[in-house]
Amino acid sequence: MSYSSFENLEVWKRACRLSVRIYEILKDCRDFSLKDQMCRAAVSIASNIAEGAERDSKKEFVRFLHISKGSAAELRTQVYIATKIGLIDSEAHKELVTELVVLSKMLHQLATSIKK
Repeated sequence: MSYSSFENLEVWKRACRLSVRIYEILKDCRDFSLKDQMCRAAVSIASNIAEGAERDSKKEFVRFLHISKGSAAELRTQVYIATKIGLIDSEAHKELVTELVVLSKMLHQLATSIKK
């Protein structure tokens, strides 16, 4: 594979920034259950990229990228719900959904390039 470390992958860097952003947006959230679920999903995106990259197997890396993509979809769903119940404002909603769509595309493209 053409990278030297997962820390050099732009998709991993963006996923980490997204995790931090989720924590910032939800810092005063009193719905601890949804907050916990959203933070876990956000952290899972970057964590699975890193774990897959360190597996020393293209097949395993692709598998973990798909898990990351699933976590991104999970978080996107939670953002929609959090917005509907008033935990996230429309500006944050747009920011998060846009970034999650970009991350999903990047994960898909990376998995496709590794398979070739």
